[in-house]
Amino acid sequence: MDRPKAKGLPAGQCCPSLGVRALEAGISRSSVPPAIRSSAMVNEPRGNGGPGPRCEGSSSGSESSKESSRCSTPGLDPERHERLREKMKRRMESGDKWFSLEFFPPRTAQGAVNLISRFDRMGAGGPLFIDVTWHPAGDPGSDKETSSMVIASTAVNYCGLETILHMTCCHQSREEVTGYLHKAKRLGLKNILALRGDPVGDQWEAEEGGFSYAADLVKHIRSEFGDYFDVCVAGYPKGHPDAESFEADLKHLKEKVAAGADFIITQLFFEADTFFRFLKACSEMGITCPILPGIFPIQGYHSLRQLVKLSKLEVPQQIKDVIEPIKDNDAAIRNYGIEQAVSLCQELLASGLVPGLHFYTLNREVATTEVLKRLGLWIEDPRRPLPWAVSAHPKRREEDVRPIFWASRPKSYIYRTQEWDEFPNGRWGNSSSPAFGELKDYYLFYLKSKSPKEELLKMWGQELTSEESVFEVFAHYLSGEPNQNGYKVTCLPWNDEPLAAETSLMKEELLRVNRRGILTINSQPNINGKPSSDPVVGWGPSGGYVFQKAYLEFFTARETVEALLQVLKKYELRVNYHIVDVKVGASLGHRVRGRHIYATIRQSRSAPPIQALCQTDTQTEPGPCPLRAPSLAREAIRG
Repeated sequence: MDRPKAKGLPAGQCCPSLGVRALEAGISRSSVPPAIRSSAMVNEPRGNGGPGPRCEGSSSGSESSKESSRCSTPGLDPERHERLREKMKRRMESGDKWFSLEFFPPRTAQGAVNLISRFDRMGAGGPLFIDVTWHPAGDPGSDKETSSMVIASTAVNYCGLETILHMTCCHQSREEVTGYLHKAKRLGLKNILALRGDPVGDQWEAEEGGFSYAADLVKHIRSEFGDYFDVCVAGYPKGHPDAESFEADLKHLKEKVAAGADFIITQLFFEADTFFRFLKACSEMGITCPILPGIFPIQGYHSLRQLVKLSKLEVPQQIKDVIEPIKDNDAAIRNYGIEQAVSLCQELLASGLVPGLHFYTLNREVATTEVLKRLGLWIEDPRRPLPWAVSAHPKRREEDVRPIFWASRPKSYIYRTQEWDEFPNGRWGNSSSPAFGELKDYYLFYLKSKSPKEELLKMWGQELTSEESVFEVFAHYLSGEPNQNGYKVTCLPWNDEPLAAETSLMKEELLRVNRRGILTINSQPNINGKPSSDPVVGWGPSGGYVFQKAYLEFFTARETVEALLQVLKKYELRVNYHIVDVKVGASLGHRVRGRHIYATIRQSRSAPPIQALCQTDTQTEPGPCPLRAPSLAREAIRG
């Protein structure tokens, strides 16, 4: 039910990986740009259960070399190939303002699950980057699901977010810090916010064999890792509370930049003039790198007091005068905080001195999202560079092909391919590489359902009394209508995301077959030449076209399969299918000129249903066409 895996093709350009045979799809030869070559993507099962990539083209059908497998279609967002500092430079030159978001690791595993869901939601608004804080007491460099390292790695690899990992050097040896940096590099993290950190007691004491200041940490990063990491440092608009003076703190900031820092994020402040004075002082000190203001939308009385205590900041009297009378009214304080933050940000942006805004979210989304929407920085309808959420891991930057049967489980796919050295791009070329990973640790927190058990029971029912009650769960997921308990079904075990917009093109047909025992878990309509800017099926750069075959993946009973096989005989050259019953060990596959559609396997406890994949080449007029696969399923049921 998730996003299809089609190809966007800019007009007049050749892409040898176009996953559809133009003539078979019903497109006349004259309607196809001359540069398009006919080719088809093939996924064959490997011995270890994973999909083995292979590509057949119009020339030889043999595997292409790594070089020839590069796709000429500029289907990827060019920012994916840029470093963070390069993205900033380009945005500054164009005058395109940006925003970024700060989060901290939660204390519990369930909190981690909720935070990753928040990454997905807030990432949809288009932040240039996020950053994840580091607290030594929370074992930040470990493999715990609540550690800073794991949270930041998950944001990069599973949520596709450019991520900065905070790292402190307080009370840590050089060996420990170096180990953390190597681990961050191995996990795909390329950005570090270098901090000294807070001492345990009241007084700062240098660690023997460690680092005294953040500038020492920056020097160490550059010495050990060269230019691999983009390095950010902290600035204090009113001076660091432990500094001898504001001027002395500016000198320390200049030392951090001279040591190799690329940009600065400031501590929070409440008045624009505070930031402007800081900018002027930095300029006079010779600090010329980008400086991003830290914005804190006030969201509650107690959180404000705690943050002020930790940062040793003084809240302006005019803000105190407003908050004190309403300190017990969280909604009123949040509304005031939104208004105050919007006013502050507007003044900063209007000055022309601020390239972007950095928000301290406190892991909350409502206030920050509202502020960004009012400022016009939140992207309401983001363009998709690819049909799936793109991973920000550097080694995946050329990945532009994925098997369609993983469409509904993108995070599982990333987990199972995390050890691959190379990723398919253009066509399934020479990706002779590591075995497809097994989900031995499938229940890692980022693969868990975002919904708690109690909520799932409300959606699916306390008990399923008949096959029809199962059918209705699937139907309610598709329709979006409340079930008999008054709850909407927003996910299934195979679909933890909302329905893709394109599902609306075949919603009624899917509803009919699901209510009759064809339980669909993945599908897409056939699309013939829709523009890449189409709000429903479009993706990639403007000026391209989307082509995709109809596709259906489902569970059903053996009786339905037997009827379906009889129906499929009439469509021998137009439908590829793969049917598997794991209990019996039988596999019924259908090949057409060497093309084979691979299926995963599922089984139930009684009268085991059979999972099937059907893909059809049948297309008629350009534009969205009726999905053929549900029609075949209905024909089988009638038979």
